[in-house]
This record gives sequence, C-alpha cells and structure tokens, in this order.
Amino acid sequence: MFGLFKAKKQVIQSPTDGQLVELESVPDEVFSTKLAGDGLAIIPMSNTFVAPVSGTLTKIFSTNHAFSIQTNSGLEVLVHIGLDTVNLNGEGFKRLATEGDRVSVGDPIISADIEFIESKGKDIITPIVFNYEKELTLSNFNERTVREGESIVEVTFK
Repeated sequence: MFGLFKAKKQVIQSPTDGQLVELESVPDEVFSTKLAGDGLAIIPMSNTFVAPVSGTLTKIFSTNHAFSIQTNSGLEVLVHIGLDTVNLNGEGFKRLATEGDRVSVGDPIISADIEFIESKGKDIITPIVFNYEKELTLSNFNERTVREGESIVEVTFK
C-alpha cells in the first residue's frame, strides 16, 4: 500500500548529438515558460533523432517535426525538432518509425535535414519536455555537449 506513492525515476538519454541547454533559453515562450512541460533543450549536431526512453511511440506529428513517447511508468517525453518547423509542412523531415510502435532507447524515430531547416530560417534548437499529471523534478542536468544515447537528465515523479 505504501508503495503506491513511491517516487519513480526515469533516466532520459540524448535523442541526438548536440549541445544541451536550459529550457528557459529556448526563444519560444511556450517552451521557455514551461507551458508545454518542464524539460531541457538540445542544439542538434546530427540529423538522426532516436528514442530518448523506452515505451510506446504515442504520437508522430503529421509534419514529422515532433514525436512523443509514453514510458511504462506513465511519463510522456516530447521531442520537438526546431522552432516553427511545423510551417515546413514536413519538408526536411523523414519518419523512420510508426506511431503506436513499442520503441527502445536508441531506436531511430525521425531523420531531419538540419542544414535545410536552418536554410529556411528556422531555429534548430530542440526542446525535450516531460508531461506528467503530477509534479516532477529534474536532476543531474548540466549544459554540455553530448552524444546520442548519453544520459542527459533524471526525472523524478510520483
């Protein structure tokens, strides 16, 4: 009975090679003010975006610019590739997985042509936000350069 309220921990892996930055530094108020959820961001240095957690691929947006994965413990992780990239209508993005798939950390989800996206005047900063109906906290995060699959933050939630 006491275990019902025990905090859960989820280690999040980097979905791509890049530079980690604070979510507050994202030049989009929806993300920087955490309206979309708490999290962090990465400035990608690679064109492949992989699953940062294992779970069910619950959503790939029709324009392939964002995806979300629900973990078995109930945490939802959204990876939003670039800012205002929905306006590219899918151009520069290629889907590598299917909505509803069970995915493991490191499974390729989206390929994005970062140079093309930048050439269209879009910021490539990629928010990674966590949605959970109750409070959550982030730990073991610091701004640094990371490789795909490297641990980037630990999320604790009840």
